[in-house]
Parts: sequence; C-alpha cells; structure tokens
Amino acid sequence: MTTAPVLLTVPEVMARLKLGRSKVYDLIRTRRLASIKIDGCRRIPSNAVHDFITGQLGEVA
Repeated sequence: MTTAPVLLTVPEVMARLKLGRSKVYDLIRTRRLASIKIDGCRRIPSNAVHDFITGQLGEVA
C-alpha cells in the first residue's frame, strides 16, 4: 500500500523553508518547487519541499 504525499499550503511551506510568500510563489513559478492547484488553492506536496532542499544541498556540494 502506498500513501499519498501530504499536501502543504503556501504558508506552511513558508514556515518550513523560512521564506516569504513572494519567494515561495517565485519558486513555484520557475518550477523549482512542484505544486498543484485544487479549485484555486495552491498545494505543495511535502516530498516536493524535501526534493527542493535536497537539490539545493546538491548544488552546494
């Protein structure tokens, strides 16, 4: 059995990444952070946040 990823709101992602609203939307707009839209509400899978962080760490190394 597979479990679906947890969907986060933009404010939740802002808190996790310690970024402002505009920056989170910029990451979404530039496709550096995956997201979906459900009836006009933007949601970000928790694994997308993890992948973003991992990618950023990979760029540093």
